[in-house]
Amino acid sequence: MDKSALSEPILLELLKHAVDAIVDEMAIALVRTAYSNNLKNSMDMSCALCDPRGRLIAQGMTLPLHLGSIPDAMGCITGKFGGSVRPGDVFILNDPYEGGTHLPDFYIVKPVWLEDALIGWAATIGHQLDVGGMTPGGNGCDATEIFQEGLRIPPMRLYDRGEPVEAVFEIIERNVRVPRQVLGDVRAQLAACAAGEKGLIDLIGRYGAERFRSCADALLDQAERLARNPFAQCRTAVTLLRIGSTMTASIPVQSRSGSQL
Repeated sequence: MDKSALSEPILLELLKHAVDAIVDEMAIALVRTAYSNNLKNSMDMSCALCDPRGRLIAQGMTLPLHLGSIPDAMGCITGKFGGSVRPGDVFILNDPYEGGTHLPDFYIVKPVWLEDALIGWAATIGHQLDVGGMTPGGNGCDATEIFQEGLRIPPMRLYDRGEPVEAVFEIIERNVRVPRQVLGDVRAQLAACAAGEKGLIDLIGRYGAERFRSCADALLDQAERLARNPFAQCRTAVTLLRIGSTMTASIPVQSRSGSQL
């Protein structure tokens, strides 16, 4: 753990609350610009910030179900694209076998750059109104394989150096029943990523990249120590159960081969 962060406990607390505020601003931007009731009213979405390595450092007060999936999605994106990430890129995925949860959940993430340095990632998840397949809305209870559930999107670029990859937008448009709502929600997720990008750049511009990195490492170390504490695990489980009891969510359990169990 970086000891320099511990020498500035007040700064550590300020940055902790600052990144929490940024992800909540991302969630507000997403809700206000969304087209579908899934995101605008049900708030079936999540927002987060990650460090340059894709490690989760802050998550918005949105759907608890999504919170543990972001590191896996980030691992798939960084593992696939590695050193080829460039300013202006945006990535999308929904494949459960490559970092996703279920097909209606679109992951849209944006690398955040300060000059020539990658300083973090803004990540969003949004449950889309439809992803094609045999059942409107997805999650057909009689599906026997994932191909019946809708469009599968592996980790790929949605924007390439600031320019939209129109082929991806066209594929989504042609494979969903309500393209206006789905593409509207995709753009709402892009707006949330832009809000996260601006907030993170402003924050690091104020405190400096090195101090921010040191505090981010300290926060991650605290989270790891908390995860190893059985009493903390119990408290966290109770909290998540209390939050989750007010929400409903259903993810089909599938075998690796793609058949639904």
